[in-house]
Amino acid sequence: MINVIVILEVDPARVDDFLEVITYNAAESVKEPGCLRFEVNRQFDQPNLFALSEQYVDKAAMEAHYLTPHFAQWKEKSATGFVIKRWSVKGPVLE
Repeated sequence: MINVIVILEVDPARVDDFLEVITYNAAESVKEPGCLRFEVNRQFDQPNLFALSEQYVDKAAMEAHYLTPHFAQWKEKSATGFVIKRWSVKGPVLE
């Protein structure tokens, strides 16, 4: 299994724009055959800080996700600047 954890700091003035795009991406992602989980979490005390938690059956499924239309839409819209900072960790689940 492959996990992807992404931390996003979003421009506070554009949180609604971000939420519209990321919730669509998450809903479509879990329909992919190799995607086991795609969750969006919001920080209690900093409402413009988000964590994405994704899980794929393998690396090929993760890479297939990056070729989907909903990911392309996410990439295009996030390039408009609503994400201020981004950190991520991608890799196999260590057992």
